[in-house]
Amino acid sequence: METTKWSEHVILVQADYVDRVAFDLSVNYERMLGRRIPKADLAHWLVCAALDGGVTPGANEIQVVLIHSKEKKQLDNFLPASFSQELDGKGFDDPHLGTFSISSLQVENLVSASEFFAQAFETLADAKEVKNLIVVPDPEASVYDLMAIMDHVEGEKNVTLLTMEPLNSKRFKNDILGYSLTSALGVRGDEFK
Repeated sequence: METTKWSEHVILVQADYVDRVAFDLSVNYERMLGRRIPKADLAHWLVCAALDGGVTPGANEIQVVLIHSKEKKQLDNFLPASFSQELDGKGFDDPHLGTFSISSLQVENLVSASEFFAQAFETLADAKEVKNLIVVPDPEASVYDLMAIMDHVEGEKNVTLLTMEPLNSKRFKNDILGYSLTSALGVRGDEFK
């Protein structure tokens, strides 16, 4: 990761966590709405996450880094899903935001998933070319490590954490992950009347 040339905008995702949240939301929405909820559209969700993180319309290059456990070969609640066949090295163009390039990184046995995620975050936070960093951490494992890393980041960096619970910090912005996932799952606000 250290020799990678980074874009101005990067989305760093703890993929196992976001997949669990998508599952939980699907189950709850199916119960509440009385209809089947399809798997989340990954491209739609990434566009929403980029917007939540402050990416403005234009010909942007947005890199997405999906970090997943060794046991997990694919996302169970998103399409496309396979880390190695459908996601790693692939991408898509959004007519409003630009080009999204996806990489998937597997956590090896040398470090824990939270340590690996924190190392990836630190690398991106230190990368001078990254100006806008959008992060979806597993809050139980990573958030406090990320806050400590932010204390040592030099220069201007726009960091947005997408979490299910609001967080207060002067070190980063915070937005609710559930909103973007709800949209990617195809659930509309008018269905809750």
